[in-house]
Order: sequence, then C-alpha cells, then structure tokens
Amino acid sequence: MRELWFLGTRFHDIALAETLARIRARAPGAPFAYVTTPNAQHVVRIQRGHRGNIEANDRAWLSTCDSRVLTRLAMLLFGIRLPLAAGSDITVALFGAGFDPAEPVTVIGGDTALEALLRSELGLRHLALFDPPFGFYNSDAGLDQAAEFVEAHPARYVFLACGAPQSELLAVRIQDRGRACGIGLCVGASLKFVTGQAKRAPVAFQLLGLEWLHRLLAEPRRLWRRFVREQLPVLWVVLRFRVSPGFASDHRRRDLWRDAR
Repeated sequence: MRELWFLGTRFHDIALAETLARIRARAPGAPFAYVTTPNAQHVVRIQRGHRGNIEANDRAWLSTCDSRVLTRLAMLLFGIRLPLAAGSDITVALFGAGFDPAEPVTVIGGDTALEALLRSELGLRHLALFDPPFGFYNSDAGLDQAAEFVEAHPARYVFLACGAPQSELLAVRIQDRGRACGIGLCVGASLKFVTGQAKRAPVAFQLLGLEWLHRLLAEPRRLWRRFVREQLPVLWVVLRFRVSPGFASDHRRRDLWRDAR
C-alpha cells in the first residue's frame, strides 16, 4: 500500500471503498491497530512539532485524509492526488447495510446520552462506553485507565471519540501496551452524526469542501477560536511548502513551520 507525504503528514493512497474493505477484512481478534484521519488541524499540529500527533500519524495502521480542502489544495497547487476517506464517512459506512447489531463495540468518549442513542438508534446490544475525565491524556495514569477499559472490553471496532490529539495519544498507548485487539478508529465526532446528535453539512457544503464552515456557523462560540488557531494556519503551511524546494511531497520537511518562525 503506497504512502503519500503531503505537508509533512503521512497518508495512505487509498480512498473510502478500499479503506472500508481493509478494515472489514481484518480478523476480529487481531492485535490492536488504529486508523487516523488527519485534517487541516492535524497538519498544523504536526508542523508545530506536536510529538503526539507526529508519532500517532507515523505509527497508524491506516492514515486517510479527512479534508476535502486538503485534497483540493494537494491537486491544485502541487499536482498530488490525495484520496479522501473522511472519518465521518468511514463511521457512517461501517454502521450501514450489513452491520450486525450484536457486534461488540467499544467507545472511548461521549456521555450517557450518546450511549443511549447508540443503543436505541443503531440497536447495539453489546456496547461498552467509557467517558474519561477531562485532561486524562495529560498523565500516564489517565491514559492507562482508558486503555485498560479497551482491554477489558474486547471488540472488533473501538471508537476513540475523545477529540484530537487525545484519541491519537490513546491509540498509541493502547498499541504500546499490547494487550488489546480490534481496530481503533480516531474519527472525531462522527458517532454523533450516525445517532442524529449532530447534523452533517448539506451535500452541497460537503461537495464544495465547506463542512468546516457549516460546523463553524452552527457552533461559532465554541469553534471559532479553534478554527483561527488550529485550522486557518494551514494556509500558511501550504504557502511555505509551495515556495520551498521539494515542497509538499518531502516528508523530511516537518520542521519547516518552526524554521520559518
């Protein structure tokens, strides 16, 4: 499976259909491995030298692009074909036709409302959900507690739905402990889409690559700071790579952001 390096971030050269096929084909009892779905926020964090994001991205079993903005920038400015396999699309498809409600599912993140909806809307009969305390990822004890829950509730699909970089840091910890099985899916808030807790952007917004704008307009007070600080700077990252020799396909240029400051 070919790897692509874009803006210092590792992606696998597979679109949604192949991503789903690989996930479904993996044996249920196989040792724990995880899937990351980097978007603009992940790219910015990697360029800022966040070790957790860098390590998690490098060690992921699959790393697929979550952003239409990135796929279009890759083609328009660099001539790189970057396939799209967004975390929300992966999640929706996994719970689609053919999914067995008796399949054990483990979730890290969410609350009692999400748990109730997963049971009622999706009919999950063997669901284990753990909501870790705020800031759990800042300590070994917090990460180990969440990892132990995954180990104690073996499932084919393990949804790490506690945000970025929390989910990625936890995925690395679970893998390092070597006691869990299944596929860890770092897919953000996608479980809220399949349960109806949150509405996805209209198709027109999705096709135009404006899902981020739809979310920002829906929750401006909560998201505007995150957008300005952690997503908008991707334009600066793109500019720096575009004007530099070797630019976006060179995975060695991860320190470009910091070198330019």
